[in-house]
Amino acid sequence: MLCVLLAAAAVTLFITPIPQSQAYHDFADHRTILRIPNFCDVMSNVFFLLVGTMGIAFVLREATNTERVFADPRERWPYLVFFASVALTAFGSAYYHLQPDDYRLVWDRIPITSSVVSVLAAIVAERVSVKAGLRLLTPLLLLGAGSVIYWSMTQTRGHGDLRSYGLVQFGSMLALLLLLALFPPRYTRGADFLISLGLYALAKIFETADRLIFSIGGIVSGHTLKHIFAAASAYWILRMLKLRAPVTSPGA
Repeated sequence: MLCVLLAAAAVTLFITPIPQSQAYHDFADHRTILRIPNFCDVMSNVFFLLVGTMGIAFVLREATNTERVFADPRERWPYLVFFASVALTAFGSAYYHLQPDDYRLVWDRIPITSSVVSVLAAIVAERVSVKAGLRLLTPLLLLGAGSVIYWSMTQTRGHGDLRSYGLVQFGSMLALLLLLALFPPRYTRGADFLISLGLYALAKIFETADRLIFSIGGIVSGHTLKHIFAAASAYWILRMLKLRAPVTSPGA
């Protein structure tokens, strides 16, 4: 996994710095409803809060459950960080969308990176080694937050660079796919990770098509749909945890 991230980092050295366009903050749906500006983009974050809270409650409940979802109780820690990050995304993203700018975007992106890398640590713990997954969790969280802080610092100085942020997001997803492909599962429903990734990919597509989607009837924007599908991606992981069981045989 580290080799994948290092290889991705090496590739970014050959890419020129990527500044944050100020046009990014100009979303399609500016409607003010109930005195809340950008109402739909702000309020759609409630889905992150709902999924995150449900996930935290489930993981904490499983810590005292005699029929545990986790073969090793320590495996719950990356998932607890994941669902906490999803819940914090609701606050960070809502804060950003109330008045979109570079400063507020920092508080949106830090919990996003935390959620991505915590899933990666969870898969390492499940498929490689519990000890390795737990040891990687804190460094990965620091790497994710650091990538956002680095972008913010360079953006403030007038030469913004999103390469490290992109590396954390997409390098982690590539590493995740490789782990799923190369290491055997210890639980059923491993394909649910792919469904979750697919939902997140759809969320990114909706984000890109923000204005196009809003232009079709002016009902909902692509960015609002991004929030909904990204929350659905997180929910699919919670659903997986609720439904899976330890693999008892090679054919399970």
